[in-house]
Amino acid sequence: MKTFDYTVKDELGIHARPAGLLVKKITGVRSNVTIAVKAKGTSADAKRLMAVMKMAVKQGDVVTVTIDGEDEDTVAPQIEQFFKDNF
Repeated sequence: MKTFDYTVKDELGIHARPAGLLVKKITGVRSNVTIAVKAKGTSADAKRLMAVMKMAVKQGDVVTVTIDGEDEDTVAPQIEQFFKDNF
């Protein structure tokens, strides 16, 4: 299992367009990918757009991303870079 924390910098938080790109990026991933906001007590399967959107992640929220599965070693750095580039 791989995890990383990321503080959302985008002024709109995790909104529809980049959330859709995230879901599209990880759809083919064999590992389970979960996004959690511990301060809010919420988490979601990152492969489900509506679940990610329902979390209503705002600028300044710290999200914990967990990647767990057979391709976690190669996928985790790619997902972390995606967060840095888009959120």
